[in-house]
Amino acid sequence: MKVEVYKADGSKASKKAELNDSIFGAEVNEHAIYLDVKQYLAHQRQGTHSSKERGQIAGSTRKIKKQKGTGTARAGSIKSPIFRGGGRVFGPEPRYYGFKVNKKTKQVARISALSSKVKAQEVMVVDKIDLGAPKTTGMIELLANLKLSGKKTLLVLPEPDKNVYLSSRNLRGVSYITASELNTYSILNNEKVVFCEASIGIIESILS
Repeated sequence: MKVEVYKADGSKASKKAELNDSIFGAEVNEHAIYLDVKQYLAHQRQGTHSSKERGQIAGSTRKIKKQKGTGTARAGSIKSPIFRGGGRVFGPEPRYYGFKVNKKTKQVARISALSSKVKAQEVMVVDKIDLGAPKTTGMIELLANLKLSGKKTLLVLPEPDKNVYLSSRNLRGVSYITASELNTYSILNNEKVVFCEASIGIIESILS
């Protein structure tokens, strides 16, 4: 499969990029995508929520009133959940939300996500992204040239680029990732995915 390669000024380059059909044109496995995205979101949760049960509340353990003859329900401790300031019943406890997904399933999920984006024509290839200096206006101009202004866009670079990071971090809906860190959630959570031409080879070597 061949796709157009664009320059930073928005014009078409004199060459086309070759995409591996087994990665960018594969059959979409929606269940693999579901599992991978679910695991990614689960790992974003800190799981530090906590509450105190009646045994963890500081306070007296004396019986607050006699057992019978008061006309109200019996009560043994001020730390009972029915009283204000008492313990909580079945409250949240710290826990780990992550779960295991097989490497092959994660690989199928990423391939499926890339293939779905290509089929939806939401993938663009540029020859390179070289801003020269960390300027937000430079990133705005680049997106305008590529007709991506106002669209949630993911930039995929072959290696970390501080200028791209600093230029895009203040822009709503624009994110940046390296080819080796590309994941299913990032692919699907953006309207457009822009690949530097050099990053395609890295992705194909990882997923092939």
